[in-house]
Amino acid sequence: MTVYGFHASHEQVPPADLLAAAVRAESAGFTAAMCSDHFSPWSVRQGESGFAWSWLGAALQATGHVPFGVVNAPGQRYHPAIIAQAIGSLAAMYPGRFWAALGSGEASNEHITGARWPRKDVRNARLRECVDIIRALLNGEEVSHDGLVVVDRARLWTRPETVPPLVGAACSEATARWCAEWADGLITVNAPQEKLRRIVDAYRTAGGAGPLHLQVHLSWDPDPETARALAHDQWRTNVHGPPVSWDLDSAELFDSVSEHVTPEHVAESVNISADLGRHAAWLQEYADLDFDAVMLHHVGREQSAFIDAFGTDVLPRLDVTRPQAYRAESAR
Repeated sequence: MTVYGFHASHEQVPPADLLAAAVRAESAGFTAAMCSDHFSPWSVRQGESGFAWSWLGAALQATGHVPFGVVNAPGQRYHPAIIAQAIGSLAAMYPGRFWAALGSGEASNEHITGARWPRKDVRNARLRECVDIIRALLNGEEVSHDGLVVVDRARLWTRPETVPPLVGAACSEATARWCAEWADGLITVNAPQEKLRRIVDAYRTAGGAGPLHLQVHLSWDPDPETARALAHDQWRTNVHGPPVSWDLDSAELFDSVSEHVTPEHVAESVNISADLGRHAAWLQEYADLDFDAVMLHHVGREQSAFIDAFGTDVLPRLDVTRPQAYRAESAR
């Protein structure tokens, strides 16, 4: 059975409203939640970018049982020891309810430090160093390291009894295979079924044994044209794959390169329908690909109607389960 969760979009919704939405989602029957840690939205029209880590503390406290995850890019905007401390504190306060997905990042968030934006191979190497540092700190080791990141005698004094999972973020088969070397699970975003199947197979055949997470972008409104217009307005900047999505460094640039993106193009990466039965069928197809958790992101800025409709008319059609406490499957 698959966990169906709520994706909290900091880029589109003010933090206080997003907190209320997370509480509402739990009440509506969503059994998990996640967010991404970005400094900038993908479009000026999205208009927000709250700080994920302070919001996560509030969200975990405001909800009763829902586990939360966050997608984060250590190494440039964040020193890995700081991320280890953040993960350790949340996991100590809310045991079994927190996981972190680690990725190599995007220039739109990381350029703010003024440091040079590295090549992808260098970013991957830096991420791997950060993962090893974070895992060692969470395991209670004192860490010194000289490499693409530098650590001097770091030690976490507050740690959880159980190290939470460190999940790999991947949008390609190659990255999924690489994540199998170090990650306690995998997260990717919705794509055509054949591509998703290849990503899943790449992770599994390379030895990846952890849970599979999928973030699904969708647009729903009782009026089909409104659902279509909403997706085009809010998410047309997000149809660009790598390297564009990695290397553009501002919301204004994303808007500029997306000026001529059509609604039909947006529909290739956002599930758009006024038919709740169609949305349920799409979600079941993802579950049938063996995803353990499917996180629903309604790309509109207003979340309440989506949460209520999906809680009433979509989740009951699916095999929904409440997740067990998140734990790393292996000590890497």
